[in-house]
Amino acid sequence: MLSTIFLQINTPEMGTDSLSSSAEQTEKTLSILELITSGGIGGIIVMLTLFVLSVIAVYIFVERYITIKSAAKEDTNFMNEIKDFIHDGKLEAAKSLCKSTPTPISKMIEKGVNRIGKPLSDIGTAIENTGKLELFKLEKNLATLATISGAAPMIGFLGTVIGMILAFHQMASAGGNIDVEMLSEGIYTAMVTTVAGLIVGIVAYIGYNLLVAKVEKVVFKMEARTTEFLDILNEPAK
Repeated sequence: MLSTIFLQINTPEMGTDSLSSSAEQTEKTLSILELITSGGIGGIIVMLTLFVLSVIAVYIFVERYITIKSAAKEDTNFMNEIKDFIHDGKLEAAKSLCKSTPTPISKMIEKGVNRIGKPLSDIGTAIENTGKLELFKLEKNLATLATISGAAPMIGFLGTVIGMILAFHQMASAGGNIDVEMLSEGIYTAMVTTVAGLIVGIVAYIGYNLLVAKVEKVVFKMEARTTEFLDILNEPAK
């Protein structure tokens, strides 16, 4: 009987302890915003820098993706029409067709049409130079995207180092009263910048390689159409 009463008395206390323990665990859970702001001024600056870099990376990827995709579009009848115009001596019609087709390939072919009558080597050189200019336009801001993919993780590591320095400074200031909770809080707060930097860097790196692959496909088409155009000039008129 006494043991039963003893258990009944202690049961509410055990429930109270578990509730207080769960309350403490709830209080220790921090939101993303709290993690960012708890890193001090240095951590906030680093996170804002990474945020700006992420916005720039997304903008460059979307803008370049749309531009390169538009440049890769090609009318299957374009070269056939150019061939017919050249064989019929309708150079102005060929130029008009090129101007009405805003793609790197059409600009290269237009330059070649303008050079018809000159040596074939000169025509090839003019087309090649135009192709280099168009390729430069396609690769605009890709170097910036590559820089972000490499710089973002390093900036994240910098934020981590700053956070660790602040954590150890707090330990030194506390003297002999070193609090493990204070140290762990400083460490996981500092690691947030590393995670953010790696995320931005990985996204920028993947985006950069996708765009480079698309540019290479456009370059292959440009080279193929250049060769086809030069072959047209070598063909006898029917």
